[in-house]
Amino acid sequence: IATMTAADIQDSPMDMMMDNLPQTVDPTTLTSRIIQSDSIQREDKANAGSENDDDDMQMDGGVDQPTFQKLSAHAARGGKSEYRRIRCPAHRYTPLRENWEQLLTPLVEYLKLQVRFNTRTRSVEMKTSRHTLDTSSLQKGADFISAFMLGFEPQDAVALLRLDDLYIESFQVTDVKILRGDHLSRAIGRVAGQDGKTRFAIENATRTRIVIADSRIHLLGSYSNIRLARNAICDLILGAPPGKVYNNMRNVAKRMNERY
Repeated sequence: IATMTAADIQDSPMDMMMDNLPQTVDPTTLTSRIIQSDSIQREDKANAGSENDDDDMQMDGGVDQPTFQKLSAHAARGGKSEYRRIRCPAHRYTPLRENWEQLLTPLVEYLKLQVRFNTRTRSVEMKTSRHTLDTSSLQKGADFISAFMLGFEPQDAVALLRLDDLYIESFQVTDVKILRGDHLSRAIGRVAGQDGKTRFAIENATRTRIVIADSRIHLLGSYSNIRLARNAICDLILGAPPGKVYNNMRNVAKRMNERY
């Protein structure tokens, strides 16, 4: 009897016929594999999404910043209106009547305030409305009207509405030096100068606006510029000759031009 080797057994015709037969697949096994592949895909997507979120959080600083809509002045007060009342001095009643249109236009069109003049109390009254957007509009409007009541021109006072670093400072001549009678009058005359020449020189050199109302002096400008103008005015009140002050103002103007 001839013996068959292992190679012959492997290459037998029966095995070749078994290889050629079509293989049948269990439907349950196929379904489970499809479900498994879908779950794997979902897990991959979830992992990829979490990685992207982590990257976004790292780029944003770790926490997503919330965004809120800006509240109007009317909504910030819970639907209540705010009021301001500025008294009109007797000597500013006529200028107020002549410049009423110039004062009313920026308050109504720019700040969206409601404004009226109370003839019984002789005061300017303002209040916010649902159209007022900025919460600081009422205070800016009050500063604007107060500057006009102090004696500033509307063209100068309107700068308080457009710039945030402008201030008003007031002081008495007697706060610098106790003066009475003719000595006080001469000190005020030195600050004003002939035809206001000294006052204009200080204004142009320091980029401020100055109002001399009897023995009271009002300054409008930025903090540093007001300090320069106040030092010059104090020197004049203390008795410094105008020529020396002019020389100092010339040097101040030169430094300010080099700075800007």
